[in-house]
Amino acid sequence: MSMTGFGKAVALSGSKKISVEVKSLNSKQLDMNMRLPHAFREHELELRSRIGKVLERGKVDVIVSVEALPGENITPATGLNLEVLEAYVKQVKAASEKLGIPEPADWYSVLLRFPDTIHTDTTETADESETAALFEAADKAVAALMGHRRAEGEALEKFFTERIDRIAELLAAIDPYEKERVVKVRQRLEEGLAKIPAVEIDKGRLEAEMIFYIEKLDVNEEKQRLAKHLAYFLETQSHPTPGQGKKLGFIAQEMGREINTLGSKSNHADMQAIVVRMKDALEQIKEQVLNVM
Repeated sequence: MSMTGFGKAVALSGSKKISVEVKSLNSKQLDMNMRLPHAFREHELELRSRIGKVLERGKVDVIVSVEALPGENITPATGLNLEVLEAYVKQVKAASEKLGIPEPADWYSVLLRFPDTIHTDTTETADESETAALFEAADKAVAALMGHRRAEGEALEKFFTERIDRIAELLAAIDPYEKERVVKVRQRLEEGLAKIPAVEIDKGRLEAEMIFYIEKLDVNEEKQRLAKHLAYFLETQSHPTPGQGKKLGFIAQEMGREINTLGSKSNHADMQAIVVRMKDALEQIKEQVLNVM
């Protein structure tokens, strides 16, 4: 399941339409940002808990809005404080007369700078019907987001399977170059020694040193471990339990270690070219595995 998703839902309560939008992106943990109308502030903790239990991880944005239904009139929560404005007008006129300065040409721009000229009804709270509508819309929005996450997760599973199969194909393509590589290493060492004049060579000791050197370049263990990591990655993604995204990330890191060792031991241009293609496929996996739950 992906951590990326979006969901939106609406619920009605009397003359009001309550909308909830939920969006999530990838994150190491649950990081929730919530924007609520003042009337629902007292329910914020409960709403956070309700959404967090389902989403588990991700950078989550929740936006709740309230609208009046068509044809319905709702008194706005914010308005002009006319009594205060009237008092300020009287004071400004008195100051103008006493100080001998003209009255303002634009009264509103002056008056609205004074404190308390706009009042906000902070005492409004949601009733039981509106609260129930809020939770109904939130549950539906989260369900829609989870559906989006599942669809994204299926696409990610296909993406990963294709890249893992590609790395497995490239791993098999290394085999033909291994024997050829050993022959070339031996040949290069012998040619280098032949260029040194007047040097007596102990053939037995030379053979032992060559065997030791070639064994250091052996990549069979790296190939076997990488093949096991590839199989384990596919096995892990086929069991969608919580926390699999982190586990897949760890497996990808282990795959990277084996691929890097293959590259450092290859000592062969064609093998190194194959390793570069393997690294490219792995980097694509690492980038997308960050989105997995």
